[in-house]
Amino acid sequence: MRKLLKKLPALASIALGAALSVGTAQAQDKTITLCWAAWDPANALVELSKDFTAQSKIKMKFEFVPWPNFADRMLNELNSKGKLCDLIIGDSQWIGGSAESGHYVKLNDFFAKEGIKMTDFAPATVVGYAEWPKNTPNYWALPAMADALGWTYRKDWFGKPEIQAEFKKKHNRDLAPPKTWTEFKQVSEFFQGREIDGKKVYGAYIFTERGSEGITMGVSNVFYPFGFKYQNPAKPYDLDGYVNSADSVRALEFYKSLYKGSTPPGMTNSYMGEGLDAFKSGQVAMMMNWFAFFPGLDKDPQVGGAKIGYFVNPSDKAKGVQLGGQGISVVSYSPNRNEALQYIKWFANPDVQKKWQAIGGSSAHNAVLKDAGYLKSAPYAAAFQESMNQVVDFWADPSYAQLMLAEQKRVHDFVVADKGTAKEALDGLVADWKKVFKEDGKIK
Repeated sequence: MRKLLKKLPALASIALGAALSVGTAQAQDKTITLCWAAWDPANALVELSKDFTAQSKIKMKFEFVPWPNFADRMLNELNSKGKLCDLIIGDSQWIGGSAESGHYVKLNDFFAKEGIKMTDFAPATVVGYAEWPKNTPNYWALPAMADALGWTYRKDWFGKPEIQAEFKKKHNRDLAPPKTWTEFKQVSEFFQGREIDGKKVYGAYIFTERGSEGITMGVSNVFYPFGFKYQNPAKPYDLDGYVNSADSVRALEFYKSLYKGSTPPGMTNSYMGEGLDAFKSGQVAMMMNWFAFFPGLDKDPQVGGAKIGYFVNPSDKAKGVQLGGQGISVVSYSPNRNEALQYIKWFANPDVQKKWQAIGGSSAHNAVLKDAGYLKSAPYAAAFQESMNQVVDFWADPSYAQLMLAEQKRVHDFVVADKGTAKEALDGLVADWKKVFKEDGKIK
């Protein structure tokens, strides 16, 4: 072809120009819809995507659903083989079901063709957001929004000389962000019911929501460091002695002790939004939440700036933190698959990823995370990087929703509703999960 073009430069120029004009005209007529949750990073993605439209001439629409309704709305859309979404930024737990049900386009061939390498992204995000089966090179998404559970604290309260002196007298150590769960309990109980600046405050905010995933996402951050495991590492779906181990029982009892002795009253069914409200309104000394919310908190005029600090999930016999975040997938029912794939290619570019990070997203790309200036790019960056080296995720099996709802009920019943013992709750959870896996043919 190259020789032919050299012989006929004028004709080739006319032909190429015509092709480009047709391609541009076709692109201008194309609109693709990206579906995600409604939160600050989604607003940043709208701004970022203007660059994609400018370059490709493909227009963008967005369908953002509030977090409490996000999973139900989007999973119903996928299960009905709807054509609303060309692209979807779906939760990590959806990957197994969406892959096996044919909802997502497998991206291996596309990645190979376009030179997109999964080794360019943080390993935990590749396993968590893109792979099914886990730890195999089968990719159904591109890591899009790196996230993990983290903690904020009232740095200004911790720094008050009179509070520092009282804490040291009581515990014989300096008041500082807790590194262990033992330290966390001391700090949260120290602040519980204390009066600061003329207002009664409480020790900590933790997740308790029952309807979707909240209390499971909360208790996991105690489970993992205490030694809980989802299954026998040497035998998949072997649950007994792991899910309901003595360490797991101890962790669940500990989470309940925090709920009973360190949290504001009335937080019986609370998740992300209620935590942000509690922290912004000056109710709590420490707050459990996702790192994705921390850029906004850092800029908050009431509690941000010099008043806020960040720390990694505390440890016990081990370290561990709940993975958050999502990958971006092409919906297999989309009539605009080629245009959606163009967006994936564009979004994978390191320069786009750097801008995504700069305007309020959270990149999983090594070009961002391993940049020499990353750790100084934000006051929470070091804690986030450390957290991403400790992350563990919930089941990503196709039946994850049934598995999640079973844990939601068992844990909430024990922690909040005071039903039974921790051992009974976890034994019941093992029975629930075994039933699901038997129905799926995973165990006999």
